[in-house]
Amino acid sequence: MRTFIERALKKLPKMTAEQITDLLIRTAAENERLESVLDSLAEGLLVCDADFNLILVNKSAERLLPLVFHDQLERPIWSSIADDRIADFLQRTLLEGDRVLDREFDVEVKGIQRLLAISVLPLVKDRRVTGSLIHVEDITEKRAKEARLRRAENLASLTTLAAGVAHEIKNPLGSISIHIQLIQKALQASRAACSDEPENHEPVTIQAAPFDLLEKYLAVVNEEIDRLNRIVVDFLFAVRPMNMELREGNLNSLIHELVDFVHYELEENHIQTVLELDEKLPTLCYDERYIKQALLNLIKNAIAAMNEGGILTIKTESTGSEVHIYISDTGIGISEENLSKIFEPYFTTKETGSGLGLTLVFKIIKEHRGEITVKSKEGEGSSFMITLPIPQKETKLIAYGGDQP
Repeated sequence: MRTFIERALKKLPKMTAEQITDLLIRTAAENERLESVLDSLAEGLLVCDADFNLILVNKSAERLLPLVFHDQLERPIWSSIADDRIADFLQRTLLEGDRVLDREFDVEVKGIQRLLAISVLPLVKDRRVTGSLIHVEDITEKRAKEARLRRAENLASLTTLAAGVAHEIKNPLGSISIHIQLIQKALQASRAACSDEPENHEPVTIQAAPFDLLEKYLAVVNEEIDRLNRIVVDFLFAVRPMNMELREGNLNSLIHELVDFVHYELEENHIQTVLELDEKLPTLCYDERYIKQALLNLIKNAIAAMNEGGILTIKTESTGSEVHIYISDTGIGISEENLSKIFEPYFTTKETGSGLGLTLVFKIIKEHRGEITVKSKEGEGSSFMITLPIPQKETKLIAYGGDQP
């Protein structure tokens, strides 16, 4: 249609009134069709010109956003948004010439609470930026579905977790039972020694051995009780929903803190640390407590895998839409048979491991809408890669009206 109109405009001086009328009717019909398409979209679209004036808005945008329409024709787009946070975001983004993807906002429109993802994109014509396009998507149901899916996954793994807990608890309970029986026998032996006291009631010196045994048995009981407590704490952490407190933070700084924290442990195990941290890493929103725990678990696993020393490499990089964190070791590696099982609850190859460490890491990363993968080969080491989404992508645009090479 565009090509047809361009050809028609070139012939306009030679066209008859009837041909011009026909052209106008066809153009109006095409415009109505395009408007119908725009209004039929589930996502909101707003278009502004190079001076940030709102020139087009579809029905979904009117439904999703708290819009205020003015009498004057030309107005900056942010003056038409009743929500101060969205208005400030659009004003700052457009004036600075940024490109932003999927910035999330909680808004209330007509008494309904919604979660919106707003993107600001350049409007390009003939390789020149002539304005901006604002895309608005209602992700309320999408986030609710993700939450329901996570809950379903948690419930599905609950049976496995419960079976694992029952198995784990059975062993220390058996040990406690045996040592309590030994304590009882030691006490009975002490009572028997006291009952054999001579008639002159001269005190009998009780040997210290039974009491030494009591201390030994009680120490084992206390150790097993601590073990039970750790199992229960880990289990509760694995099944309870996480109360995420997302804050903007620098992952590189967090990694430096963790490496300092395990510095002496690394030295004692003759492990060299190599940091390859991307200096241009963008700030991310994450829960510092949980991300620290996830990374610390992976670092501790790497240390355990290098019992004869080795190299621990921690690397960060940004791909534009994601941040990657690599934690690699030169340890014993993981067999191909076990590689697919390492994130399963209570699966462990360690004699003293709980089997929940990597399960908790997996859960923490999933709660941050990320992914974790592993590559490993026996005898050559392992490399875990964490992928976290960047909530927005900021790239300076070409100045409005500027020519592209």
